[in-house]
Amino acid sequence: MSLRTRLLILVIAAMLVPAILVGLRFIQNRTSDVDAALAGLSAAANDILADLDEKIQGTAQLHYGLARARDLDTRDKAACSAFLSAVREEYTRYTGILTINPDGSLFCDSLRTDRTLDLRDRTYFRQALNAHGIVTLEPVFGRLTGISVLQIAYPVRTESGELRFILLASFNLKKFAEDHDRRLSDDSEILLVDRKGTVLVAPDSKEWTKPVGESIASSDLFRFAASPHREPFHEAAGREGRPRVWAAARSPSARDAGLHIMVGRPKDSLVAAANRRLYEDLAILAVASLLLLAGVWLLATIGIGRQVGRLAAMATKLGLGDLSARIAQPHPGGELGGLMTQFNSTAESLERQRAAIDELNQKLTQSQKMEAMGQLTGGVAHDFNNLLTVILGNAEHLAERLAPHKELSNIAESIATAAERGSDLTRSLLAFARKQPLMPKHIDIGQKILGMEPLLRRTLGEQIECEFKLDQNLWQASVDPGQLAAALLNLVLNARDAMPSGGKLTVEVKNTSLSETDVDVNGEARPGDYVMVAVTDTGTGMTAEVAGRAFEPFFTTKEVGKGTGLGLSMVYGFAQQSGGAMQMRSEPGHGTAVRLFFPRVRTSQPSAVPPTDQQAIPTGSETILVVEDDDMVRGYVEGELKALGYRVIVMPNASAALEILRGPENIDLLFTDVAMPGGMFGTELARQAGRLRPQLKILLTSGHTEHPAEAIDGTGRDVQILNKPYRRHDLASMLRAALKAN
Repeated sequence: MSLRTRLLILVIAAMLVPAILVGLRFIQNRTSDVDAALAGLSAAANDILADLDEKIQGTAQLHYGLARARDLDTRDKAACSAFLSAVREEYTRYTGILTINPDGSLFCDSLRTDRTLDLRDRTYFRQALNAHGIVTLEPVFGRLTGISVLQIAYPVRTESGELRFILLASFNLKKFAEDHDRRLSDDSEILLVDRKGTVLVAPDSKEWTKPVGESIASSDLFRFAASPHREPFHEAAGREGRPRVWAAARSPSARDAGLHIMVGRPKDSLVAAANRRLYEDLAILAVASLLLLAGVWLLATIGIGRQVGRLAAMATKLGLGDLSARIAQPHPGGELGGLMTQFNSTAESLERQRAAIDELNQKLTQSQKMEAMGQLTGGVAHDFNNLLTVILGNAEHLAERLAPHKELSNIAESIATAAERGSDLTRSLLAFARKQPLMPKHIDIGQKILGMEPLLRRTLGEQIECEFKLDQNLWQASVDPGQLAAALLNLVLNARDAMPSGGKLTVEVKNTSLSETDVDVNGEARPGDYVMVAVTDTGTGMTAEVAGRAFEPFFTTKEVGKGTGLGLSMVYGFAQQSGGAMQMRSEPGHGTAVRLFFPRVRTSQPSAVPPTDQQAIPTGSETILVVEDDDMVRGYVEGELKALGYRVIVMPNASAALEILRGPENIDLLFTDVAMPGGMFGTELARQAGRLRPQLKILLTSGHTEHPAEAIDGTGRDVQILNKPYRRHDLASMLRAALKAN
């Protein structure tokens, strides 16, 4: 295929884009034009109805005035007709104004026809006989004029309420429709139909098939107008099959008047403007395409084959995945040269993007590994805590039973201590996996860090000097102690890695106050009183670019396998979640200083709870339903509860527990594990139990709680949770607290 042919095909393909855009624009314009036209039809119908309502109100006011005119208070028929004739000349919208005797006979009228009419068969007359102070309406064809009118009748009564006569004004619907028709667009038309489907005013269009006076009651158009479902629009075919779209005015006033007002328009006219713009755009596009094709043909004829060949060769290599391909110098001047430079720049950009993608894949792999580790940690922690619950409980029993035997009692205590240490290890694993919520306490941060001093010194090693500076009279702060320890350990580990050849690390804790000029790593000011924890090292430091990204997840300057890039991110998130702030200062060769700020709390620290062995273990006699899937834990809990005096019912899963709850058994409290097999967790069991028995007390237990206990039923009741492993006193105390809760 020749170069010119290729370029022409390329141009044609390129023109598809504007062609598609033209098509999209046409669709958008067509849709908006149709929507606007339909809205205009509906608005026009409602405007006509609103104007008719005004005319009816005006007629009512006219009737109220005429009812008090002395010229009508006469039995002189000629004088009465002359007076009404003069009034009608002032109000040309009426074909006639007349008075009707209570027996239904015509007394006088503005047309002075001196005819005898019996109007007792008219609906408006029958309604007016029983009306008081209001007008009655009926669209009909006038018997004197034969014109479609809206009869507006008003009963004139004496002070005692006796009917004197009925005033009737025949509002000219044909003239009313013609006036509005002149205001509408050229192709819009008005149709007026009474409640029986009789055409009162018909469109002048050749497409309309039913003349005035005929009925359209059996047509879809009339059913649309009278439909209570309030469909917005209706499409109906005309005489020659040309579809028209109709909108109907819908309001109580139109329904009461027995009149249906519709405005229609040919369907093809709704999109005429959009079609016209489409033709114009296509013409412009065609001219532009011809000019472009001619220019490309001329450019190809002049001779750019060799340069385009270089570009094609470059593109072929890129297409085959060779991102190292480049177009060698020299480049020609003009657009081709710029295009070659751009090709080279694009190749370089793609090469960088590929490297970035490879790096991102590595980070994704690491993230997936961490996620898998978190899932594994959570599962292990759950099973491990079940084991520890049994071990710790039985160790307590052994310690009590073997109290006279000091040596054996010490062994039992050692088992309990080991179990508690295992519990601490499990909590640390869960904190690492971020599978438990913060549990802030009012603590002295200085004392907490002093307790960690041996661990931190062992972590740093002998080659790094470590100094602790703690102020006196430190304020209390609300902090999760476990997360604080993890954050401090992360900072110390980062500092250790920044000092491979040794150095000095300083941990400082002091009271401080931040002003509006002191900002955190996000540049946000957090004025107030804080307890500051600063970790300063004399390591390699960071450049401004690295420091600016230090808190991004997965960003790390360490070698592969030496760090995840999550340490500072976790520390930053912990400080933010604790309501505090974080600052960092670092320079290459001058070390790094990271400061954490935790808000001061002014409430006093609650008094320490006396040791378990110094408190009386609360007992009870209520009935407790225990749901636990682990056989050992279930057996241990059953024995403990019976020893505490409770009546116990044990079930291995949620389904069996629900069967008990649906029965007549009297149960005071549901004590259920959270994580259980069978498709229903303890939280769902608690929710369903709350619905079955609203007064039932509920206590949850779990060795792996990722979220705090939330409301379990529609009442918004909160549920307490007892974390595994637990001692007998913890179990007894939580049971009593749950049973006494409101």
